[in-house]
Amino acid sequence: MIITPFLVIFMIVVFVLLFLFLNTVDKRKWLTGLISLVLTPFVYFYMFYPFVNIISNYHHQKYFDSEAWIEKPALRYEMIDNTIESDTLIGASKTKITSLLGKYEWLTWNDSIKDHDNNKWNYGLGIEPGAFNAEKECVEIIFKNDKVTALRHYQEEITYESNEEE
Repeated sequence: MIITPFLVIFMIVVFVLLFLFLNTVDKRKWLTGLISLVLTPFVYFYMFYPFVNIISNYHHQKYFDSEAWIEKPALRYEMIDNTIESDTLIGASKTKITSLLGKYEWLTWNDSIKDHDNNKWNYGLGIEPGAFNAEKECVEIIFKNDKVTALRHYQEEITYESNEEE
């Protein structure tokens, strides 16, 4: 565990809140101080910290790895920010993209030609963790003259398909 100023400040806040609460139950300062000191790490790590993780959408950032991209499609969102920022895929051919990322998952619909656009490949990136997250992460890879010109990271509403026949 890394001790950061954020951790220290919140541990102090939790200690003060526990001390004030326990002080209403028992007026012996040394006892409430001792109990607060012992309970603070437990309250912080088993109540406060999990709650913060549930409501926040923080996730680890990873470097692009072709093997991990193909083997763990639900965790691709961890790699996409670095991939876009570093221009890792810009200039790559469709063949190279297929070997690095696998076959596209779907093509973007083009209304002007009333068909799927073979120059806009899409991949699902998984769902970022968070309690209030109702969208899945996706990336659109745009080709021009058989070379990647841009990557567009976007979110799409999660939909569930019914297996019931009507």
